[in-house]
Amino acid sequence: MNALDHLWARGCDFLGTKTAIMGGAMSWVSERHLVSAISNAGGFGVIACGSMNPALLDAEISATKALTGKPFGVNLITMHPQLLELIEVCIRHEIGHVVLAGGVPSGAAVRAVRDSGAKLVCFAPALVLAKRLIKSGADALVIEGSEAGGHIGPVSLTVLAQEILPVIREVPVFVAGGIGRGEAILAFLEMGASGVQLGTRFAAATESIAHEKFKAAFVRANARDAVPSVQLDALFPVIPVRGLANEGTRNFLAHQAATLKRFQSGELTKEAAQLSIEHFWAGALRRAVIDGDVEQGSVMAGQSVGMVTAIQPVAAIIAELIGQAEAAHAARQAQVPRTDARSHAA
Repeated sequence: MNALDHLWARGCDFLGTKTAIMGGAMSWVSERHLVSAISNAGGFGVIACGSMNPALLDAEISATKALTGKPFGVNLITMHPQLLELIEVCIRHEIGHVVLAGGVPSGAAVRAVRDSGAKLVCFAPALVLAKRLIKSGADALVIEGSEAGGHIGPVSLTVLAQEILPVIREVPVFVAGGIGRGEAILAFLEMGASGVQLGTRFAAATESIAHEKFKAAFVRANARDAVPSVQLDALFPVIPVRGLANEGTRNFLAHQAATLKRFQSGELTKEAAQLSIEHFWAGALRRAVIDGDVEQGSVMAGQSVGMVTAIQPVAAIIAELIGQAEAAHAARQAQVPRTDARSHAA
């Protein structure tokens, strides 16, 4: 057994996989092709249900099963109006792991997952919430730092890991946000993580259905290009989303400014103004991922995008990450501690 096998044994046992590498649930990207590729390569693919209705999720799960016999999970958004029906779809398909994201899950949702025998995975953006989720029935946690792509919280993974990993031992904890190399995976495992979750590197994989222009934007980008959306005025809250800066992000600022003026002049009510701001990005992720509009669309990406240097098969990405982690561990083991010659003097 090598170092990684030992360090992520708990995560592998929980997921039922060879490696404790989860795929991040990315809308329009984490579908049957990428999910099955991650699972077939020894990782744990996760379907991003997003706004799918039960019939669409049912079809996506069936299609994924046709491509892999390995374990995979389903990510459901807690605010989805048909959440309990979506959970029923997962139960009918005997999905072994259900991830509830986007908020604190209701008691009814937790009971529905646990009563089915499936494992419940929840996101914990703070230690106090991590403890609460475990008490409510979470079987594992994901802590995701602000380095991640898509909707983000305010705290970096380096801080969350220090706050949560030394304290939470009852359930496996997977870390996410900004992870792009094996050395980082090794470091977090040594801190106490049971595994990791990656999204950005997999989004640009060969098996990803994302448009070639979307993938090319990832390859060109640097870490500093992945920025959170900016809120212009506290009166109109904006949930931060990290993505590549483009014409769309600049237009969003202009749209907020224009909407604020319309509100101040009495042309719009506060509710109408907020709705106008929230609707600006409607369909923008699909335009970027599926249609390849990387200028006006929302090119969601984490800061690890700077480590995406080529479009690679999923299996190659996972092998590269493992190779880097194992090499880093071997290098540490090879280091011989210096001794003070004076301590050996007779």
